[in-house]
Amino acid sequence: MEKQELQTLRLWNPLFPKIYRKNEWGDTENEPDDMNDNEIVEYQEEILAAIEREKLPNEGERGLAVYLDNDVLKGKVYSINPTVEEWDSKLWGVTEVQTHGELTQAELDEVISELTGQFSDGWGDGFEQWPIDTPDGELYLSFWNSGNEFFINDARM
Repeated sequence: MEKQELQTLRLWNPLFPKIYRKNEWGDTENEPDDMNDNEIVEYQEEILAAIEREKLPNEGERGLAVYLDNDVLKGKVYSINPTVEEWDSKLWGVTEVQTHGELTQAELDEVISELTGQFSDGWGDGFEQWPIDTPDGELYLSFWNSGNEFFINDARM
């Protein structure tokens, strides 16, 4: 079967940041402050650099697609690469999914399910454990949480 031209799908999700702020002596506080997606826009460059550092050599340009379990998706999904992007004065998680042809709704649902797993237990679990150094302190960023505010959607909210 001939591979179709690559198409790019963008999946959006909220981010869940915490920061351990520096006090007036430059020491890091013991308790984190919750932040919102408006506040972390100013740290976009540091976050993008941290995402880049998290990429593993065996993933190559395919990114998280190398971990897909579903054989149909393995053949249809070329790459899955998380990033962040500012939209409407907020910073969002955006995952670029490149596919050979358009995904069916069932395939899209499966990709979202796999991505949720990566964000909660795989890639995202590792990513959220490494501090992102900022001028204001150590930022910890999660692409997932167990509350009702978590979603992955193929349209901006």
